[in-house]
Amino acid sequence: MEPADIDRVIEMAWEDRTPFEAINAQFGLPEAAVIALMRRQLKRSSFLLWRQRVNSGVSMKHLAKRPAGVTRFNCTRQRAISMNKISKR
Repeated sequence: MEPADIDRVIEMAWEDRTPFEAINAQFGLPEAAVIALMRRQLKRSSFLLWRQRVNSGVSMKHLAKRPAGVTRFNCTRQRAISMNKISKR
C-alpha cells in the first residue's frame, strides 16, 4: 500500500462511525488486516487505546452493532463548511 493509503486507513480506523466494512470496501482490508496494520503502524500505547475504544461500545465499528437510525456519518453543519472554515451563521 502507498503511504497515503495507509494514513487514510489509520484515519478511518480511528473514526468512531467509520465501520470496518467501509474500510474493506474501499481498500480491500478485512477487520483482521486493519488490526494488524494498526498494530504495526502505531505505538504500542496508541494501539492499546484504539483497541480499547473499538471494543468499548462507544465506537460503531461494526454495521451489525449500529442502531437502525445510523446509516452513515453526516455532520449537521456539513453544508456550512467551506474551505475548512465554518461559515458565519
